[in-house]
This record gives sequence, C-alpha cells and structure tokens, in this order.
Amino acid sequence: MMKSIGIQLIDNNDQGEPMDLKINPVRDVTGKIIAGIVIGNILEQNKALIIIGSEGDLKFRPDIGVNFGDVLLNDNLLEYRHKINEHFDKDGLKISELDLYTLDNIKIVADYES
Repeated sequence: MMKSIGIQLIDNNDQGEPMDLKINPVRDVTGKIIAGIVIGNILEQNKALIIIGSEGDLKFRPDIGVNFGDVLLNDNLLEYRHKINEHFDKDGLKISELDLYTLDNIKIVADYES
C-alpha cells in the first residue's frame, strides 16, 4: 500500500483556495469532462494535515491531529515535538529529523515506513 499517493489538495504553488481539491478537468471531443481529480504524491500534504488538524477532524482517523495552531497559546515546544512524533507514528510516518526549538525555523523530515 502506498500511503504517499492519493488525491491532491491545492497548495501554495497552485491557483485556488488552499486545501481545496486540486482539479484539472480533462474533456473529450464533445466537451464532456472525463477526468479531473489530480492524483499524485501527497506525503507533504499528509504531514501538513496531521500537524494543522485536531483530533476528530479526520473521519477515518479521529485519533490523529496535533492542532499546531494552539502553539500560539502555549510556548511548550517540547510538548508539540512529542505530539508530532506520536501522531506521525500513528499514521506510519517515521521521522528522521524534527527541528522544532523555535517557531522561526521548523523542519520535519519524515517518510512512510516501507
């Protein structure tokens, strides 16, 4: 199973509302849409959804969600490093580098275990 391949969402490199479905309509000769939802690598998207989401946001995995937005109310970055490790692990992501000691420079390198 390839968890890093799936339906892509709009990101900051695309036009449109971020986090909306990425759609690229393909029409046949009559103008009928025959394809459109973009499928591709979603590793970075999955990491972002885990970090910004709260527990209960994902219907199929209600136990996943770091809710990183709350870091503005709580400066305990150690707690968030632990939460990121825990929630990435629940999704099968193995972290090889987690640099979260200030909010100025955050780096998370992770990939799905094979």
